[in-house]
Amino acid sequence: MRKTISFVFCISVTFAQQSKLSLDKLWKNQYSPDRLESIRSLNNGTHYTVLEGNNTKVVSYEYAMLNKGTILINTENYQEINKISAYSFSKDESKLLIETLVDPIYRRSKQAVYWVYERATKTLQKVTDDKIQEPLFSPDALKIAYVFRRNLFIKELNSKLVYQITYDGDYQTLNGITDWVYEEEFGFVRAFDWSPDSKKLVYMRFDETKVPVFSMDIYGNNLYQFPYMFRYPKAGQENSKIDLYVYDSETLQKDKITFKEGDPYYIPRIKYSGGSHSIIIQTLNRHQNNLKIWRWDTNKKSIQLLLEEQDKAYVNIHDNLKFLEDNSFLWTSERSGFNHIYHYNKNGNLLKQVTQGEWEVTSVFEYNRKNNEIYFQSVEGSSIERGIYAIKLNGKGKRTLQPTKGTNSAKFSKDGKYYIHSYSDESTPPIYSLYETQKNKPIRQLLNNNGLLEKLRAFEYSQKIFSTIDINGKSLNMWIIKPKDFDPNKKYPLLLFQYSGPGSQEVANSWGDNRDLWHKYIANKGYIIACVDGRGTGFKGADFKKSTYLNLVKYESLDQIAVAKKLGKLPYVDVSRIGIWGWSFGGHMATHCLLTGNDIFSFAIAVAPVTNWRFYDTIYTERFMRTPQENPEGYDLNSPLNYASQLKGDFLIIHGSGDDNVHLQNTMRMVESLIQEDKQFEWMIYPDKNHGIYGGNTQKHLYTKMTNFIIQNL
Repeated sequence: MRKTISFVFCISVTFAQQSKLSLDKLWKNQYSPDRLESIRSLNNGTHYTVLEGNNTKVVSYEYAMLNKGTILINTENYQEINKISAYSFSKDESKLLIETLVDPIYRRSKQAVYWVYERATKTLQKVTDDKIQEPLFSPDALKIAYVFRRNLFIKELNSKLVYQITYDGDYQTLNGITDWVYEEEFGFVRAFDWSPDSKKLVYMRFDETKVPVFSMDIYGNNLYQFPYMFRYPKAGQENSKIDLYVYDSETLQKDKITFKEGDPYYIPRIKYSGGSHSIIIQTLNRHQNNLKIWRWDTNKKSIQLLLEEQDKAYVNIHDNLKFLEDNSFLWTSERSGFNHIYHYNKNGNLLKQVTQGEWEVTSVFEYNRKNNEIYFQSVEGSSIERGIYAIKLNGKGKRTLQPTKGTNSAKFSKDGKYYIHSYSDESTPPIYSLYETQKNKPIRQLLNNNGLLEKLRAFEYSQKIFSTIDINGKSLNMWIIKPKDFDPNKKYPLLLFQYSGPGSQEVANSWGDNRDLWHKYIANKGYIIACVDGRGTGFKGADFKKSTYLNLVKYESLDQIAVAKKLGKLPYVDVSRIGIWGWSFGGHMATHCLLTGNDIFSFAIAVAPVTNWRFYDTIYTERFMRTPQENPEGYDLNSPLNYASQLKGDFLIIHGSGDDNVHLQNTMRMVESLIQEDKQFEWMIYPDKNHGIYGGNTQKHLYTKMTNFIIQNL
């Protein structure tokens, strides 16, 4: 399911000063903050690069000196390239891999035209005339591996010779890239990696033969619609069979990696790391409550178990595994009840729990070998904010680089000597500043968004007010937006917004997106907008997050219903006019709350909702619910399909017909249930639009429709 969604809207706003939110300016992103794009630290630790000039230039800057920067490549000098969508360096930084002309496939997957730029000669070489997937330099920068039509290829850059490694890629077999459900739920597409000596390639092979096919019509502009079919394993159904192979480019042989206890069910991560002949492999059982980290020795062709994580509910997959020069490694775990950093030796023996406390580490940035410091982000001090800290490898000498106030993040130089600090909060759009790490001394500001603040100030929007609310024995984080001309002696309708998915967070003190601006616009129309993160959401410990295990939406809905009842008692809230809306998981929540909380909710909007977890994918759903065969009541008692007869309020349901993630099937089944119960409601289908429901005039239309529905019915 889409865990994070970008919203764009267009509504004309008129206040006493006649200030208007401009359609043209909005669609040109003139209400969006500027950001430093694609920051890369160079190997020397003294320079970094960014993508500038409307994605036409890669520019190098020196950390310590204020200068104009050095342009590494400018597309104006190369008619073959128009814009750069992404770039990466070879390990020795002699070459750049330039991505252009991207065609998105699913959420993370894409195919594109790629070029190799040689910095010394300033020459370009196209990798291939075809659009390909996931190209990767070999460590010696002499070769590139990539995927084309589900098969792996290697190109030698000097001779320009291309070698095909696999030949069985087809509709049910993938080599070197992940299938739909791995991409969506484990968050990666490239499923191969080079050995440090550039001679071998480890890759995953997906056999989708037993994965059921889902079909949806793409209507397009032709006389007949196109039936788009892809393999999508719904909860309880078969997943791909995964095999791991090591290809030797010198012997042209392929060795299958074998495990002592048989083939693993899931392989959510693979990477050459932890030694010159070492492949680190993470495996996971189907219940996702037993994760193992293995080391495969490519010389000895033997496997070693390094670490095992077990949980009564589930174990999260993350990217906080970092190997140090002595092949010891850092790892984050929730085993103490909160996510913290642990240090293990090269054989997987625990050396030290590095951080501890009733707060969570949210990211591990870098390890500075010279200073023996780990740099990390955490919620220590406030679960809705982020701070940046340094700590010695032995858990001592902890110091604050940026306090837990607002949202702080950082990009560290390769040697950890410098970091680029990004900061935002509810009233401050992103600010980027350069710091020297050891003394934590600011060097200069790199970017701010003061101009954006001036533009938005004319609209006179209220800021979010952060607080907590005690519900069902828990203290829950909350924000509220009131009208600019709020009068405590008046009664206002209340609209709750939420997402509520496991480990998610909507109540955060950071700069918002266009959806937040829309919420503030609605508030100024005479509404109170509120958001509460209930049980199951993130950054308050494992018990709080996993309390919804086996019963998705049950406790989350009870919390939102209780929130509505409690806020409804406020003297300025009209208890007869309380609504709720959400997207994706939040759409499921909005629907379920309207039906099961019909004594308090009189209104709901559900966008792209799940309506029964039986319709959603294996990895996400079974992580929190197990299979429908094991937990039928958990699936059906928490499905709004079974409560259609309880609809009393005004209901709008919206979906894209081309949603490959939460299928239109969910809305169609909900609509049919409501029809058979003789319930009136409104619905809107956006042709061929995916889970984000965007493109052309789509989101303007969508948000205008929601705005009108709110004004007319709440």
